[in-house]
Amino acid sequence: MLDADFFRRWMTAATALVDREAERLTALDSPIGDADHGSNLQRGFTAVAATLEKEAPGTPGAVLTLAGRQLISTVGGASGPLYGTLLRRTGKALGDAAEVSAEQLAEALRTGVDAVRALGGAQPGDKTMVDALVPAVDALAESFAAARTAADEGARATTPLQARKGRASYLGERSIGHQDPGATSAALLFAALEEAAGE
Repeated sequence: MLDADFFRRWMTAATALVDREAERLTALDSPIGDADHGSNLQRGFTAVAATLEKEAPGTPGAVLTLAGRQLISTVGGASGPLYGTLLRRTGKALGDAAEVSAEQLAEALRTGVDAVRALGGAQPGDKTMVDALVPAVDALAESFAAARTAADEGARATTPLQARKGRASYLGERSIGHQDPGATSAALLFAALEEAAGE
């Protein structure tokens, strides 16, 4: 069973990974976006880690809801509302339980991903974070490692696609040949989840 400590570890691991990969995320964002994806997420997750240290919520749902709220208030661009919505809706779906199973987490994350899709209007294949999130949540039923692999593969599979949503869609065919930065950062979230599970 997964408790609040596990979810705090997950957010701490995500902060460390975003921190380490920020330059790569921004480099991916340069040709098809605003060249700020890495720095925006870095600022957001640093704020999440600081807030969780101060407040230490007592349930899995409360950890994610607080993290989501923090991302919405500190991250500019589209990624703040999208990641914030993902974590907040997942947290709300987990409710007030002191511990949750991996199955319950997978179900709650599906609710979060559905909320992201509704907010951004993106489907799999549109070259967005959804391309990493959907396969990862599907694979979570199998294991944390399978979810990480599925997210990675989903992110890499965005390279040959033409963007149909988000900032990159304005470029039309020129968006082809670039890996989507949002899908890449979404994969980091699942890498952090596997890391938290392994600790």
